Amino acid sequence: MKATNNILLVAAILVLAFIILQAFVSRSTNSTETVDYKVLQSYDEFEIRSYPNVNYSSISMVKQSYKDASGSGFRVLAGYIFGGNEENKSIAMTTPVAMEMGDTMRMKFIIPKEYQISDLPKPNDSSIQFESESSKIIAAISFRGWANDEKLAQKQKELTDFLAKKGIQHTGKFIFLGYNPPYQMTNRRNEMTVELVNYEI
Repeated sequence: MKATNNILLVAAILVLAFIILQAFVSRSTNSTETVDYKVLQSYDEFEIRSYPNVNYSSISMVKQSYKDASGSGFRVLAGYIFGGNEENKSIAMTTPVAMEMGDTMRMKFIIPKEYQISDLPKPNDSSIQFESESSKIIAAISFRGWANDEKLAQKQKELTDFLAKKGIQHTGKFIFLGYNPPYQMTNRRNEMTVELVNYEI
């Protein structure tokens, strides 16, 4: 009986520790700098948004799947902002992490607003590039949980179908946005997006 009580006590402590840890991670994610956007139109299934000019660090990968590309791309870009540069300088993490979907997949980290591209230290990894993206209008469909190749394909199709029903044109270049670190187990936010063409409110 005593052994059973001890097991239950340990289990309760572990569950409580997990809840506290996830609450801390969720709060930390919510306080992370994120790109500002304006919602132009809300539908039941998706949103139309306006995004400002954004600067990115990025890496391109010839991968055939999100599963293969996401881990390797994240490690390279995270290595840069965590000191993998000629100044050993740490740069704050931002959200969302963007992944361009296609034959060549490209992962992108948003550069914090306090920096211009010219201010950034040179990466130790020469495959990292910097780019400035002009303002744009996109459509976004949101989903919870963990992203995988099957779910991303499903959301891409859903967004394509919704836009077709509304007669909204797009570029066909889809970008997945992830807002949470890999170790966050709850309250995960994901979005599949595509840039629109000649959109008018």
